[in-house]
Order: sequence, then structure tokens, then C-alpha cells
Amino acid sequence: MATIEECRAALDKLSDSLRGAEGDVRAAAAMDRSVSCHVTDLDVTFAGRLVGGRIEVHDTFPGPPRERAQIRLAMTGDDLVALVDGGLHFARAWGAGRVRLEAGLRDLFRLRRLL
Repeated sequence: MATIEECRAALDKLSDSLRGAEGDVRAAAAMDRSVSCHVTDLDVTFAGRLVGGRIEVHDTFPGPPRERAQIRLAMTGDDLVALVDGGLHFARAWGAGRVRLEAGLRDLFRLRRLL
């Protein structure tokens, strides 16, 4: 089972990847939205913003998200680490129910370029 530190490192790695992206991916990452990622097996939530092509985690707290972010993810820590490392394909994980993604319709269309 992934630790809180490994999950935070995975989010930092994802953020670095988004920052270095080009073309359509860079445009999709340029949104300014609140973001939460609930790591279900650890029952911890990372909350922050997707801004300037980077994920900025502002808070980490126990339990589910306290506020409804504009982009909401939920998955196990192992799946988060595997997604970021390329060992798990997002669409397959989402289709199998291993990853939950909730956002407005416009944001979902933009996010599909990232995922």
C-alpha cells in the first residue's frame, strides 16, 4: 500500500509533467480550477488548485474532501502512483471503477486531453 508521502510525490510528479507539457496537453492543463484527490485506502484528501499548468496542493487532511472541488478524483494510493508512473492506463482504470473523476462537462472535455 502506498504511503501518504508516496502519494504526495506522485502528485508532485504529475504536476511537473503537466508543467512541461506542450500543445493540446499544455492548453488543457492551463485551466484554473480547484482540485481534490481522495486517496481512499488511506482515507486522506489532497486539496488545492490546478493553475498555470501546475497542481498546487494547499492542504492534506484526513477523510473525504471537506469542500466540493471543481475537479474531484478518488482512487487508492497504489492506483495513483501507478497512474503517474505509467503502469496504469487512466481510461481502463476509470472504466473498471478503480478511479473516480467528477467535474463539469466542459472541464471533462478539456481533461480528456490530459488523461
